[in-house]
Amino acid sequence: MPIVINLDVELAKRKMSVSDFAAAIDITPANVSVLKNGRAKAVRFSTLDAICRVLECQPGDIFMWVPDDANGSDAATTVTAS
Repeated sequence: MPIVINLDVELAKRKMSVSDFAAAIDITPANVSVLKNGRAKAVRFSTLDAICRVLECQPGDIFMWVPDDANGSDAATTVTAS
């Protein structure tokens, strides 16, 4: 998948648990897990707004586009914080 989700990095920076984050943005911990692990197919703008508000970040801090490699397989599946 060419979209990498850095939600776990942002949560770690703020030392915030998934359950606390889920409560703050008003979605279930299971749905946070789906998003965090890159299994979500879509994100509502209202959810994205809540994520950015709670984490005090920009959408680009959460999502990153990574082009596919030349072989047609997915590029990086995880991103480390720098």
